[in-house]
Amino acid sequence: MKNLMCALVLVASASTVNAQTATDTNSAVKYNKWSVELAGGLNKPMRPLTAGYRTAVASAYVADLGVRYMFNNKFGLKADFGYNSFKEGENSVGFDSKYYRANLQAVANLGRIMSFETWTNTIGLLGHAGVGLGFGESENVTGTDRMGNFMAGLTGQIKLTDRVALTGDFTTILNAKQNRTFDGASVAGTPGFGGVLFNGTVGLTVYLGKNEKHADWVVDNYSEIDNLRKRIADIETSMLDTDKDGVADYLDQEPNTIGGVMVDSKGKSIDINNNNVPDELESYLLKTYGNNTDKSAILNNSTLIKNLINEGYVSTYFDFNKSTPTNVSTEGIDFILTYLRNNPTASVDIIGHADELGRSAYNDKLANARATSVKNTLVKANIADSRLNIISAGEDTSVNKDSDVARKLVRRVTFMVK
Repeated sequence: MKNLMCALVLVASASTVNAQTATDTNSAVKYNKWSVELAGGLNKPMRPLTAGYRTAVASAYVADLGVRYMFNNKFGLKADFGYNSFKEGENSVGFDSKYYRANLQAVANLGRIMSFETWTNTIGLLGHAGVGLGFGESENVTGTDRMGNFMAGLTGQIKLTDRVALTGDFTTILNAKQNRTFDGASVAGTPGFGGVLFNGTVGLTVYLGKNEKHADWVVDNYSEIDNLRKRIADIETSMLDTDKDGVADYLDQEPNTIGGVMVDSKGKSIDINNNNVPDELESYLLKTYGNNTDKSAILNNSTLIKNLINEGYVSTYFDFNKSTPTNVSTEGIDFILTYLRNNPTASVDIIGHADELGRSAYNDKLANARATSVKNTLVKANIADSRLNIISAGEDTSVNKDSDVARKLVRRVTFMVK
């Protein structure tokens, strides 16, 4: 019993700490927190009792009324009031005494702490411990015996409905500075916790509130699950290879590399002569369209570069529900910026796209916001506003809506040079 009380004291202390720090404001599930508890049963005063006075092994009766508030699905506080009646048992001198108490207790939902939900959804267990005041009265004595008390107990629960639970409780009450015996026939004068009283009750808990379930029965691990999902999504995003150059995006310093060209270990196209044209593409262009005598003309052929842009080789990508480009995809904007500077008469359509998640009207606005974000970057780089035209393409339905990876590829801005 002492070990049980020590454990409950620790739980009570923990509940106080959690009451200050725990919150459900970020919780994905809402639940009721208030409840009213009513119980009645039997009691057994152990000491102090006058010689020749005793009660039955389990004597009637005890009544408890409590109001409980849960800070979260594991810890709460309870204010409760109790009434005990003590009468003589067999072979005892007759007596009639009353005991009243009022307590404030910390409550720990041991069912959630010990993960009862892994094997049952209808059985629960609460631990409670706290301090309060007690008052004793007896027909043999005039006046009231006032004392402090400490109580601790366990409450078993059986959920009948989402609003009602059947309870069975066993509680130990220790009284301090109890001046008279429970029977009231003699002076006790115990300075410490000399009074010992056991209560066993059966009752009902009624849950209050507008939500479907009460904290007693909610498994509130949604925040943890959301965090794990986000971490997995972040890992998946970082492992994408949006430009298909064989280097994952989280390592790729040039995520919009033109398809098929050779890249180094950092995902950058190899450009030994630093003329901003990948060596492999440069070799192909010279071999296909000209020779070394007109090398400059070939590499500066705006029509070839325009075709590369308009065929979608240059894109800027965005995270879910974001209108700011990802840090690794701004080179697409730089590419367009360079083209527009080299071709001062050219203009460009900036086309925003979104995936299919969410409402179509919202996705249209998001696609427009993405295109606007890219346009603003180009305007700040001194490209005339009149050369930039925003188009919202809205939802891109060309990929599998249920695929996270596919949806990442369509959250983008593309360009159409005119």
